[in-house]
Amino acid sequence: MKNKNLFSDNELALLMDRKERRYLVTLESGKTFHSHLGQLPHNDLIDNTVGGWYKTDRGHVLLAIRPSLADYVVEMPRGPQIIYPKDLGTIITLADIFPGATVIEAGLGSGSLTTALLRAVGNTGQVISYDVNESTINKALNNSQRVVPDTSNLTIKIGDIYQGISETQVDRVVLDVPEPWQAVKSVGDSLVMGGRFLSFLPTVLQVHELSGQLRDDGRFQMISTIETLLRSWHVSERSVRPDHRMIAHSGFLTTAVRCEQKSPRPAPESPNEENET
Repeated sequence: MKNKNLFSDNELALLMDRKERRYLVTLESGKTFHSHLGQLPHNDLIDNTVGGWYKTDRGHVLLAIRPSLADYVVEMPRGPQIIYPKDLGTIITLADIFPGATVIEAGLGSGSLTTALLRAVGNTGQVISYDVNESTINKALNNSQRVVPDTSNLTIKIGDIYQGISETQVDRVVLDVPEPWQAVKSVGDSLVMGGRFLSFLPTVLQVHELSGQLRDDGRFQMISTIETLLRSWHVSERSVRPDHRMIAHSGFLTTAVRCEQKSPRPAPESPNEENET
């Protein structure tokens, strides 16, 4: 049985120096980590303590831990723009991604959102990802598999989500595409009753267009948009203050719930009917 306290061969490790610079490595027996701080053989970490301190051949000491998903997303190889940790956690919560869920995703990108969805649905759920750009698939899949080695419950489809979703009775739809309003009808046809929709968009004009289309469709209620701003703090023995830099705008998250279409309200029979109880 794998010892959770020890690093093993072919797993990720996050190295951090005294200035808190971070280095993401995949441990492989016989290989060596190289940096301006010197060399550190991977074998020094394999079968040794997670959270331990390791010395390079130049005498510099590095802390070695297993990276969190947030650590990995920031450090991983990228192609298209990624969704950052501050939004990933909010997406999982607002879209109510749960173990066993069937989730449609569009906009594979570098795989950060896909990875978060796979972890959230677990082995009993499934993620179906639509993307029009076949060239991004290998990088995104490799990125996901470094965190979720078994991606057998991930299905990748080369296709335009604007042209329709072939799946029905899905639990959640999460879109990271520039014109999600073009997919609103398909999303409504695909979701189960009470299913949740979420869209990540960078500009408020896109949000306005999407919200209008969701209202016009008539099958979506609880339409809401938020923006997450993240400010870290510097806490030391002599000083407690906000950091000078913060992660501000990255995107807007718009959510909605698939419901029965609301019947149009009948016109009042008399001018005073609106005020009657």
